[in-house]
Amino acid sequence: MSASFATSVTEPVVSPISSASDVPVPPIDILRFNTCGSVDDGKSTLIGRLLYDSKSLMEDQLEALQRSADLTGGGQINLANLTDGLRAEREQGITIDVAYRYFATPRRKFIIADTPGHVQYTRNMVTGASNANLSIVLVDARAGVIEQSRRHTCIASLLRIPHLVVAINKMDLVGWSEARFNEIRAEFEKFLPRLAIKDVKFIPISALNGDNVVTLSDKTPWYVGPSLLGHLETVHIASDWNLQGFRFPVQWVNRPNNPTDASLHDFRGFSGQIAGGIVRPGQQVMVLPGGLTTRVKEVHTLNGPVEEAFCPQSVTLLLEHDIDISRGQMIIGMDDLPGAGSDLLAKVCWMHPRALVPGRKFLLKHTTLTTQAIVSEITHRIDITTLEPGPAPAGLELNDIGEIRLRTAKPLVYDGYHANRLTGSFILIEPGTHATVAAGMLLPAKSVVKPDDADFVI
Repeated sequence: MSASFATSVTEPVVSPISSASDVPVPPIDILRFNTCGSVDDGKSTLIGRLLYDSKSLMEDQLEALQRSADLTGGGQINLANLTDGLRAEREQGITIDVAYRYFATPRRKFIIADTPGHVQYTRNMVTGASNANLSIVLVDARAGVIEQSRRHTCIASLLRIPHLVVAINKMDLVGWSEARFNEIRAEFEKFLPRLAIKDVKFIPISALNGDNVVTLSDKTPWYVGPSLLGHLETVHIASDWNLQGFRFPVQWVNRPNNPTDASLHDFRGFSGQIAGGIVRPGQQVMVLPGGLTTRVKEVHTLNGPVEEAFCPQSVTLLLEHDIDISRGQMIIGMDDLPGAGSDLLAKVCWMHPRALVPGRKFLLKHTTLTTQAIVSEITHRIDITTLEPGPAPAGLELNDIGEIRLRTAKPLVYDGYHANRLTGSFILIEPGTHATVAAGMLLPAKSVVKPDDADFVI
């Protein structure tokens, strides 16, 4: 399994050296979304249709699609084969692994995660949806809202995905009935108020035939909303990132030591990706753990110094004072302070066949920090169809989601997952095999950092 759940803020590293061009590069608007739903609801076919009708396929992809037609029978092109890459997936007509696809339109770039529908692959759905701005839950118009529809909607709520699209698929098989569409919508709306999803859109589609996927269909004159792609292109995501409190997990100490450039001889910056808030030159910041404070001298991007940077940009910071800072530490702003501590309460999705029991030791990776951790208690298992807590179990089995207590060897600087998905998430790694065994969401800290206790370096 990919470790992207907890390391999404640690990957990009930037250089303080400006590019050859002095023309500023505008930020790229990227929408990350996942598809989920029950088995055979048409998730892979929908993504294939999006790629095919938006003309986002290369010639070799089209040729490969035609060559694979015989594998699925009938000699017909199966658009699901664009994402169902495993032979077992194609033969069974199901999705097993998480498949990622990329495409772009003139208005926006997209990263798609096609996640499995089987209950036994719940962990894969959590992996694929962990970094999503939007989740598409597909519902078969014939079957209506079933347990998997509720389960995946609840997981989207648990992961704090801000935007939800309920795509009611196979409307052609119910005669494009407006009454059936409204019936399914009403059933969904019964349990949506209990979930933490504010932006929900219902769209009637036929992924197989392309109705209302890329272009609006004349078969739904009663539907007045946008096509699925039209909604994906226009949904507002700029405010999805947390811009309230500055968070900067240090990934790398940047020392170019370029002998041909005297200006870089004494350059010492700190590189990483902003995990929250806004940073500007002159801003007072604190380095944790330790509590030393200083001010930001310069903010560099790939294109040179800037007067302002914000989440999720990758930058290099120069500070006014020479402070000993290394990977795993966090530079924060002086307002909206984070929590800190070694006693943690978290919700986890368990992803390993061997059950999680209290007393087990792991490596915990949080932003750029990796430390040892021990599970001290399992407080309860969560009923994923209702999000209600159940009785404390002896252990968490594969695909279970529960609440646990952890103790770490080094203190974490973090926010509750509901406030900041980047500084509120982590993964657990088995020390012997280095396998990722759990994805976790931290609950809000009992205490926050106190600036009055800091040692000021000014």
